[in-house]
Amino acid sequence: MTRNPILEELHAARRKILADWDGDTAAYLRDAQARLEASGRPISQRKQRTIRSTGAAKSGASEMEDQLSPPRDR
Repeated sequence: MTRNPILEELHAARRKILADWDGDTAAYLRDAQARLEASGRPISQRKQRTIRSTGAAKSGASEMEDQLSPPRDR
């Protein structure tokens, strides 16, 4: 198998984080969120987009339903 130094570095960083937090990823993520909030940097509060907000469902039908059927072999 081919060595991938970037992937090895990512795995090493993951092992270090897990070791530093005794394998508790939830605690690590809570701490990261607290540090982010304490940093004073702006945090985007975006709503999750749905298909209705993308304009894909203007008439209630998808674009694929509006297209003609492909020709059939006879």
